[in-house]
Amino acid sequence: MDSFSQRLPMLFIQLVPFFMAVVFHEFAHGYVANRWGDPTAKDAGRLTLNPLPHMDPIGTVLFPVMNMLLGINLLFGWARPVPIDPTRFTKYRPGLFWVSFAGPFTNFLLALVSAAVFCALRAWAPEDFYLYEPLIAMCYVSVSLNYALGIFNLLPLPPLDGSKMVQSFMSPQMTLRYESLARYSFFILLALLFTGGLNFISYPIRVLSETTLGLMALVFKLI
Repeated sequence: MDSFSQRLPMLFIQLVPFFMAVVFHEFAHGYVANRWGDPTAKDAGRLTLNPLPHMDPIGTVLFPVMNMLLGINLLFGWARPVPIDPTRFTKYRPGLFWVSFAGPFTNFLLALVSAAVFCALRAWAPEDFYLYEPLIAMCYVSVSLNYALGIFNLLPLPPLDGSKMVQSFMSPQMTLRYESLARYSFFILLALLFTGGLNFISYPIRVLSETTLGLMALVFKLI
């Protein structure tokens, strides 16, 4: 019970940056798709930063809450994918690549912004400010969480973003065979998650997080 009561405050600290990470991720896909000539996400009302249209009851709520309360180091969750129709892109292959990369890229950008806000708060915010501690904690969590989400989505396993980036270089026949893996992806990811098979991405997440925070600390003259 003690460990549960200790994790509960951390749950609320993690949920805010998690919602921001997945919402901005999906919004970026839809926004870039619209720029490449596909208004499908816009027509579906998904070009919004309102989290409600992007939320998936299982992926955005149940799985993240279970991860956080069980103390699993690698947060596992997702939002509702924005609808994309690559056949409407003005140029199919570059459109598919950049629309797919937009989500992870946005997460990497959010990690940089979170590190900057973290260091700005440390440098300039008064410590007696009543939101000082939770904001500091949220920004710190947001750095590693966004790197984790971005790197995870770059894995070349359908239907993750990395697989779509790979598909942009494939022939139609190869793409169909490659996409057939998608029916097994959920079970593969669950197996990797609960057996520790995804631990190999923890190293780049840690290195990027520490490097980004260190560089921002230099910028804000905290070191």
